[in-house]
Amino acid sequence: MVTMPQPIRVLLVDDQPLLRTGFRMILEAESGIAVVGESGDGEAAVSHTRALQPDVVLMDIRMPHMDGVQATRAITGSTRETPPRVLVLTTFDLDEYVVEALRAGASGFLLKDVPADQLVAAIRTVASGDSVVAPNITRRLLDMFAARLPASNAPVPEGLEHLTSREREVLIMVARGMSNAEIATELVVSETTVKTHVGNLLTKLDLRDRVQAAIYAYESGLVTPGSL
Repeated sequence: MVTMPQPIRVLLVDDQPLLRTGFRMILEAESGIAVVGESGDGEAAVSHTRALQPDVVLMDIRMPHMDGVQATRAITGSTRETPPRVLVLTTFDLDEYVVEALRAGASGFLLKDVPADQLVAAIRTVASGDSVVAPNITRRLLDMFAARLPASNAPVPEGLEHLTSREREVLIMVARGMSNAEIATELVVSETTVKTHVGNLLTKLDLRDRVQAAIYAYESGLVTPGSL
């Protein structure tokens, strides 16, 4: 008897009911994805996450009672052995909040007008343990908030000293938003080798995923805004 894989359990969080309805219609039409609940604010999202145990939380940013950043921090820091992945939703005018959400532990972000196929692909990606990084938006965010980043003459963070030269090179490419396949092509190595390098640098820097690695590359001064 063939055992069917369990569907990806998704919690929708947005204070606009019409948007939640639209996302639900898109996701429920897909095989392998199940919408297990909806929340209209951050406090409800945290509570529903504990009760419903979703795999992925599709998180709005600006909401009443508790915003998406606070909710993301509470959810990703939960006592579950494997906390749910948080995929934040934003518009260009909320860029600062997205940066804070990524620092809080979100696995990526999407624009609210994302095409349906990209929404579905992003949910599958973060559910698999990877992250969703939109290179052009990531650079725009980090350039916009460059004032928060260290000066070029700041001391090199201790963590970077533990990386090999190749791991630093891979980290820079991750910060550019390159996929494993793209990195492998540029370095003329296999994707398996790239995955090993990424895994090693995440472990050495105590980072959870590629999104946090990209943020770290900028905050550490390894990559400077506008240099890529």
